[in-house]
Amino acid sequence: MEGSVWGIWHGDAVDPAGDVLHRADEVPWSLQSLRHHLLAPGDAQGGDGSEAFWQRLDRVRVGERPHRGRTEQCDHQWPGRRLLALQQVPHPKGLQSPPHLQSVLFVNNQNTVVRDIKSVNSKFFHIALLQSKNMKLINIQINAPVNSPNTDGIHIERSTGVVISDTHISTGDDCISIGQGSDNIDIARVHCGPGHGMSIGSLGRYVGEGDVTRVHVRDMTFEGTMNGVRIKTWENSPTKSLAAHMLFENMIMKDVQNPIIIDQKYCPYYDCEHKHVSGVILKDITFKNIKGTSSMPVAVLLRCGVPCQGVVLQDVDLKYMGEGGSSSKCENAMATYVGYQHPEPCA
Repeated sequence: MEGSVWGIWHGDAVDPAGDVLHRADEVPWSLQSLRHHLLAPGDAQGGDGSEAFWQRLDRVRVGERPHRGRTEQCDHQWPGRRLLALQQVPHPKGLQSPPHLQSVLFVNNQNTVVRDIKSVNSKFFHIALLQSKNMKLINIQINAPVNSPNTDGIHIERSTGVVISDTHISTGDDCISIGQGSDNIDIARVHCGPGHGMSIGSLGRYVGEGDVTRVHVRDMTFEGTMNGVRIKTWENSPTKSLAAHMLFENMIMKDVQNPIIIDQKYCPYYDCEHKHVSGVILKDITFKNIKGTSSMPVAVLLRCGVPCQGVVLQDVDLKYMGEGGSSSKCENAMATYVGYQHPEPCA
């Protein structure tokens, strides 16, 4: 966490009952400021009460060098009104990497707003939302080196009603990733790059994964990323699931390797045989008003397993600045093309 910077917005956070949850005047999250500025009903009301709350936070040293061997991350979970800093956290089902490596992990939260936060050089995901509902993330600044693995900016899984807006993300992995079991996700005005771009997935790797539905991504800029908007599913999925009702619109691509990509044969290993078909059904997916430049000749890659249903490309203009111009490559896509198309549609 060395070098991380956190801010608290002016004013109070109030729950539906009218209780003040946290109160601060935009102070840095050092141990001293946590002790004197954070209030939580039932935990800290001053005097002996504040000391009891202080014991929950004595392992948080955000912005300072961690002690050797100590994991110091922030885990915000049940009942949703307390900031818990834990050295070890149980391994939530569906989150395959150790959750204590996230800089901030929101578990089972509802009706929560996170704004004006900067996260730098996370060990793993910067921010993760797991099994949460009605979350708003506004004006988040995330930075990590381009060669840092698995430093996803914001990861969403088994969550619904998530809004991310007016945010800048530069990492060594996905800027935003949407995992299984997520519904009603709205992402707007996000600048992504460098990194791996915006991903739905990966999906279909584990038994019993939930559907991903109603995703709206708009007004994003991708600069120097590996991918623009990507849907990735594993082949040979152990159970069936659905990824459907998605709209990606008004995107600017600046020197992006794969601006538009559907990959249903996703496999990050070297010995993949690609003998099986993904069990994730893709349905009702639209790419609209996608413009800019590709750093590779294939600007549109639609690699479906079983035929994708209802894939639409509308007003796409992606130019490859090298010799030969940009091209499209499709497999079982059965796409519909509307309006201007560059590169030319697949046969």
